[in-house]
Amino acid sequence: MHTLPLQPPRFAGLPATFYSSVSPEPLNAPHWVAVNTGLLAEFALPDAHFQDNADNLACLSGSAAHYDPQPLATVYSGHQFGVYVPRLGDGRALLLGDMADRHGQLWEVQLKGAGKTPYSRFADGRAVLRSSIREYLCSEAMHGLGIPTTRALTLAGSADKVYREEVETAAVVTRLAPSFIRFGHFEYLFYKGRSDELKQLADFVIRHHYPECAAAGQPYLALLTQIAARTADTVAAWQSVGFCHGVLNTDNMSVLGLTLDYGPFGFLDAYDRRHVCNHSDREGRYAYQAQPYIAHWNLAALAQCFEDLVSEEDLNRFADSFPEVFQTAYLHKMRQKLGLQTEAAEDAELVADLFAALQGQNVDFTQFFRRLSQVSNAHDDPMPSELSALFAQGSPQPFSLWLGRYRRRLRMENSDAAERARRMNRINPMYVLRNHLAEQAIALAKTGDFREIERLRRCLADPYQERAEFADFAEPAPEWAAGICISCSS
Repeated sequence: MHTLPLQPPRFAGLPATFYSSVSPEPLNAPHWVAVNTGLLAEFALPDAHFQDNADNLACLSGSAAHYDPQPLATVYSGHQFGVYVPRLGDGRALLLGDMADRHGQLWEVQLKGAGKTPYSRFADGRAVLRSSIREYLCSEAMHGLGIPTTRALTLAGSADKVYREEVETAAVVTRLAPSFIRFGHFEYLFYKGRSDELKQLADFVIRHHYPECAAAGQPYLALLTQIAARTADTVAAWQSVGFCHGVLNTDNMSVLGLTLDYGPFGFLDAYDRRHVCNHSDREGRYAYQAQPYIAHWNLAALAQCFEDLVSEEDLNRFADSFPEVFQTAYLHKMRQKLGLQTEAAEDAELVADLFAALQGQNVDFTQFFRRLSQVSNAHDDPMPSELSALFAQGSPQPFSLWLGRYRRRLRMENSDAAERARRMNRINPMYVLRNHLAEQAIALAKTGDFREIERLRRCLADPYQERAEFADFAEPAPEWAAGICISCSS
């Protein structure tokens, strides 16, 4: 018997039209690639014997002879690159059930890559080792950064062949979230004209995830407002660490504000507001600088689904409010990154001018903020050598002028330099999951060596604490990393 304390998913309490019962397609001779021992502990699962249990491996690779409860695949639709697609759904994911953590919170347990579902369309329902390693690592990297995200419990592999741009091997990720409900679940019901079921879904989300909305004068408007607030906070967090999602379709947007579906993502190496991490995004719709605007667009698409539950006037007011909600969340995070403890009217301009000064300078995003903590408040002090070294051609005048303004801002609040440095280093990571680090782990995994996956996971679980054993992970990206090509199959 497997040791997972699975129980029937709450989602199964919704009408059967919301999902289909499915059976995973077994992998041949599955094996463990990675097991997240830190997350096992959060579910009181003893890691000493978890990996030795063959039934655990069978269950979480989609290869068990029998599943109880019966797995489900949910149906949804969505706007993909701005175009509405009437029927999507869990094409390569299935819901095993719910599982309680040590605090009693229920989490949905999904297998990603366990074979076809009724929503796979022309796809095989499989995931490849390459993309699965990326999702496993980035889920945990985002959690380490304190950014809302789905989690990754295990990664299983097999020699079974999967055909993408090239022949690859299969893998299955076990991922967890309090809910995997997306904007697209509401869109599917709205465009089908199933208003009663849409209200059922909204009531379900309120009951299980936003109970405070039930007591509001307008519970459905309150629900939208809470979803928007969480979305704003998550996207602001992305911008603050240089994270690019890559494919922000409405079907990849979580109603809980979680970072969902790790495909062609990437962290900025050199700062570039126009950076596009998905080579399939030829128009740059999901470029780094566009993410807040796309989040606004997607929230407007979600709000449209509530036209029978919320007045048109309130929906319009809701949609118009997001830029201010986002800006408030973003400035809060950027003040923390800059070590500021007070608010000033000019802060938005100070942040915008910083990034204008960095544009085109090929400055490493992560290292820049880490080294900025070394700056003193004194006007005439030289720029710290480690910070200056990030500018290949020397510090440009716009940045030198900005630095003077920044120091004046620090003096305005009588900032203590040593304490500020400690605060900044608690909010500005030393390590992020750079593309080349993931690629190196993937290359080793293809030879059967999975140790780098675990080493990266351990490092990224605490990305703020500098540790000598992970010194290589803090290095800037090598030149060859610029050629790494990430697509929706990644």
